[in-house]
Amino acid sequence: MSQVTYEITALVKPRLVAEYEEFMANRHIPDLMATGAFASATFSRSSPGRYRIRYEAIDREHLDGYLKNDADSLRAHVAAVFPSGIEFAREEWDVIAVFDSNPSSQ
Repeated sequence: MSQVTYEITALVKPRLVAEYEEFMANRHIPDLMATGAFASATFSRSSPGRYRIRYEAIDREHLDGYLKNDADSLRAHVAAVFPSGIEFAREEWDVIAVFDSNPSSQ
């Protein structure tokens, strides 16, 4: 079973930052997690208006199922709430290795 990270980068106009953060944390990310395709997610900000959301897929098959069955409707919902002012980039990453700081868990 191969691990896959699905990563979205968003560039958000300053006027939308507060609304975007609230929507992502309280609606969109929970909706994606509810699909059952992902084991975990992180929502990060590097600077005002620049965000990264990382979803750790259960495996490649789950990610492919999400992309086939759920992605279009969830993306359409985001576009309906934010019709302009946000640029998205999406990437899939195959995990080569995972390192843990706790040696007893390896």
